[in-house]
Amino acid sequence: MSTDVLTGPRRTGPAVSSPARIYSYLLGGREYYAADQAAAQGVLSMVPNAPSIARANRRFVARAVRYMAGQGIGQFVDLGSGLPARPAVHDIARSVVPSARVLYVDNDPGVTTRYRSRSAPCAGTGVIDGDIREPHEIFASPQLERLIDFGQPVGLLLAAVLHFIPRQDDPDVAVRAFTRYLAPGSCLAISHVTSDGTHPGVVAAIEDAYQTASAPVVFRTADQIRGFFDRLSLVSPGLADMTSWPARMRAPAQSPALRVLAGVARSPAPRDNA
Repeated sequence: MSTDVLTGPRRTGPAVSSPARIYSYLLGGREYYAADQAAAQGVLSMVPNAPSIARANRRFVARAVRYMAGQGIGQFVDLGSGLPARPAVHDIARSVVPSARVLYVDNDPGVTTRYRSRSAPCAGTGVIDGDIREPHEIFASPQLERLIDFGQPVGLLLAAVLHFIPRQDDPDVAVRAFTRYLAPGSCLAISHVTSDGTHPGVVAAIEDAYQTASAPVVFRTADQIRGFFDRLSLVSPGLADMTSWPARMRAPAQSPALRVLAGVARSPAPRDNA
């Protein structure tokens, strides 16, 4: 399937739950509707610690961005950014690289409207309406061209978003469409729910909770998630439990009912032509 054609019209509106608003509810935010609350409660019925997992994902994003900035990366693209959450990616990046630039991308108009209202006064940040499944539309954006130089290392974030893209929409092709343009020294960060180690009952309950949402949840195996890093080099500890990335962090005493994997990879170092 072509990456610039969707399988069908995207449903939006207060009566349709959205992954961004469900996530906001789990994080304790107030930007949600009754449909989002109902879906979140469906998740909580099987995964009572879902809010802790949502917060752990934000911590993973923070650690990944700090790692990338520590490698000298000063520009970031947050794909499927979701509703604004603290700490913001640009604040995290600028704690290491004060001049860092960040572009937020999401296909939910409610998300991008909120980012515009919050980031308009903030120089060096931008937001565009864009769908990961339509990478060429994102690359054609004047905002991206103004903020991001793909001739230099870029930090690409796909945190808790790829599991909302079903197989028929070719997420592997979409990810490769972005990573093929990454300059040497760039990084890609991904977090993704996995069927490996997650109880089948939990998988079924979460799939059911998102069945009527604007995007379904797709559980993938560790090997399938690792495939998103194709032709990139995973940094230590590789693809790992999200709560224990990087390796120096202690793993939780008990594995959660819902398992989430995360990793950061670098584009190959430039070859020495001398």
